[in-house]
Amino acid sequence: MDTHLTETDASQGLPSNWGRWGEDDERGTLNLITGEARARGAAEARTGRTVSLALPIRPTPVISGPFAPSAQDASPVQQMMVYVGSPAPATADVMLVTNHHPRSTHLDALGHTVRDGRVYPGRPVDEAVTPAGARHGSTAAYAAGIATRGILLDLAADGPLPSGHAVTSRDLEAAEERQGVRLESGDALVVRCGWPMTPVPGRPMPGMSLDAVRWMHRRGAALYAGDIGDAHPGLDPACPLPLHGVALPLMGLPLIDAAEVDDLAAVCAELGRYAFLLIVAPPRIHGLTGVPVNPLAIF
Repeated sequence: MDTHLTETDASQGLPSNWGRWGEDDERGTLNLITGEARARGAAEARTGRTVSLALPIRPTPVISGPFAPSAQDASPVQQMMVYVGSPAPATADVMLVTNHHPRSTHLDALGHTVRDGRVYPGRPVDEAVTPAGARHGSTAAYAAGIATRGILLDLAADGPLPSGHAVTSRDLEAAEERQGVRLESGDALVVRCGWPMTPVPGRPMPGMSLDAVRWMHRRGAALYAGDIGDAHPGLDPACPLPLHGVALPLMGLPLIDAAEVDDLAAVCAELGRYAFLLIVAPPRIHGLTGVPVNPLAIF
């Protein structure tokens, strides 16, 4: 398998980890989570206080037919009760989950986005992802879970970021200095911008810039989570999707989309601590390009 970048990507000097951990690697930057990085995270769990970084989801019933409501609010989970009522000894249901939904906190696998017909670390997409499921770069890589130190950089401490703001390395470093923390290799980066992940018509979202992604690469971020990620619409026509178009397919940086970080920011401000143990334990469903998760910050 050829793991070399295209001439265009190479000429742009885009950050890449293709070949860094071998041609068959499926963990990407999770390889940076060494025993030392895990121990650094575990040392932050001093009181046992726990905060969820997952959006709450209210399922909608599976409905269809001529009398179904036409203005049903979209939910990432549809539910059908299949065993209910008296004298049933138990109740049971079936769920239909849309994994990459902006109202569902989910973890993107490395096979989720494609770069010039290839997924990380250079595997042809038609070989990696088939109608029968993902064979390379799938959620199987997360079977053992993720545990490392998390660092929250709260860019919205004084209010939400302005509409259309491109987050740069200077924004991230200013937050580090303000909060007295520093992202180190193997840490998970959690960013708060004060915006919902769902686009608001007429209001361009803020989002990460390519400069910010390069900074994550230099610092050795192992995982990204945030209330926003790539802006919609894109802020830079030359690179409209820095996270999903560069960080995920080239760097192999797993992304937690649509994280709920307001509660986390409140606890961090209360405790005066912006570092914590981050635990992510996805269900062991193999062959997916993404999966809902409930990340936990433990102080």
